[in-house]
Amino acid sequence: MSRFLFVAPPLAGHINPAVGVAAELTARGHAVAWVCAAPALVRRPAGVDAVVYPCAGPVPGTGDRVRPPELRGPEAMRFLWERFLVPLADAMAPGVVAAVGDFRPDAVVADQQAFAGALVAERLGVPWATSATTSAEFTDPLAGMPKVVLWLDGMLRELRNRIGDPAGTADPRFSPHLVLAFTIEELAGPVVREGVRISCVGPSIAHRAAVSGFPWEWLDPGRQRVLVTLGTVNADAGARFLDVCLAAARERAHRLQTVIVDPGRALGAEDPRDRDVLVLSSVPQLALLERVDAVVCHAGHNTVCEALWHGVPLVVAPIRDDQPVVAGQVTGAGAGVRIRFGRVTARRLGAALDVVLRDPGPRAAAGRIRTALRAAGGGGAAATHLERLADGVVPKEDE
Repeated sequence: MSRFLFVAPPLAGHINPAVGVAAELTARGHAVAWVCAAPALVRRPAGVDAVVYPCAGPVPGTGDRVRPPELRGPEAMRFLWERFLVPLADAMAPGVVAAVGDFRPDAVVADQQAFAGALVAERLGVPWATSATTSAEFTDPLAGMPKVVLWLDGMLRELRNRIGDPAGTADPRFSPHLVLAFTIEELAGPVVREGVRISCVGPSIAHRAAVSGFPWEWLDPGRQRVLVTLGTVNADAGARFLDVCLAAARERAHRLQTVIVDPGRALGAEDPRDRDVLVLSSVPQLALLERVDAVVCHAGHNTVCEALWHGVPLVVAPIRDDQPVVAGQVTGAGAGVRIRFGRVTARRLGAALDVVLRDPGPRAAAGRIRTALRAAGGGGAAATHLERLADGVVPKEDE
């Protein structure tokens, strides 16, 4: 039996993929524990019995960490790093040190945005793996922006001096031992970074507790179905977009039912008598993806991979961060249509929906990606790689 310590930021989209890996390790008889600034976020998908070491850390979307919805590009990235990622690492570090001392893991699994996990593990001499919940970092998104690269390198160097080993050299986003990439090359393209062993395992799809109260009887077998979702952190930016989706859905109600996820209640109260559009604050997404014909989303990596895992084509409207990169991967694979989040009209969105619902090309491409995603191994493949890391097995060049 080995012991694995998962270090995660307080972000559901980063925790969910790791939960599937942790569950597989537990099923194989290993001991698993977590470090997170929001233990409830871990226990929600992992179960109330999950061992979670608490730590300090800023809560995204509160106080001065409320990112203005109009921020895009480099300014959005600067806000993310200065107001959240670096302060999170500083705050988490003492809790990670305490957890390593108490749990004594054979390996640490550090989320790519939980820098404290990587830097503390390196400092304490514990083997560590990177959990990469998005493929954007592998595409060199900062190519052509040398000043931004120098700025980031400087921030990471100062952070290492504060909480890590000043003599260390590894980028905390890319473990030299093992990077678990929850994607596949058929979608992301070549996944390569010099000096780093990257294992593309595909999405880690774990069982999730059912969201009670979803009206499955509402679904009409005589009409196609569409799911509209902007993930868990975009409520502030999505009001106009959801209005556009609602208008496009109404125009196609004779042949289409639409489920809109609206956690911020931008569209007002739901109407249970509406047989064409269902507006809910949350949905059982994995179960619903088995029953829909298309997804409209922000090109969040988890949502995209979960949709394609089910062979569902997409209309993608990236907002910021890694989403433009992931949207490009979807369209490059032929599995969807890209629209402009801030400027799309109901007419344009409706036309994109018509393409993914009527044109056989996107559905066929989504089906091909589905087959490749399921063949990659997901949580099981990731668990095997971690077992080897904990056992000190040196991988072969082609592994």
